[in-house]
Amino acid sequence: MRILLTTLTVVCMSGTAALAADAKAGKAAYDKACQSCHGPDGTPKDAIAKMMKVEMADLKSPAVQAMNNDDFKKIITDGKGKMRPVTSVTGAALDDVTAYVHTLKK
Repeated sequence: MRILLTTLTVVCMSGTAALAADAKAGKAAYDKACQSCHGPDGTPKDAIAKMMKVEMADLKSPAVQAMNNDDFKKIITDGKGKMRPVTSVTGAALDDVTAYVHTLKK
């Protein structure tokens, strides 16, 4: 019985690791879909903010970093304010971008 439980635990843990978000892949998706407005390091581009007449939060800020993964995913998929939904980021890429944004902490 002990061997069975140990085996199941190892299998579950390795399955979780395989499903974990990939921040490196998230950076690639972010670079394609997000950096044109949010900048390569999460610092909003002033010209875009001025043109759209909005204030964009720095993605490195504590307020943004405090958001949970579901909040990030909702903003990416639904948009927020004048930000339109990012339809090119779906599925695993959504988890990956979220993981990458969390690496941008100040």
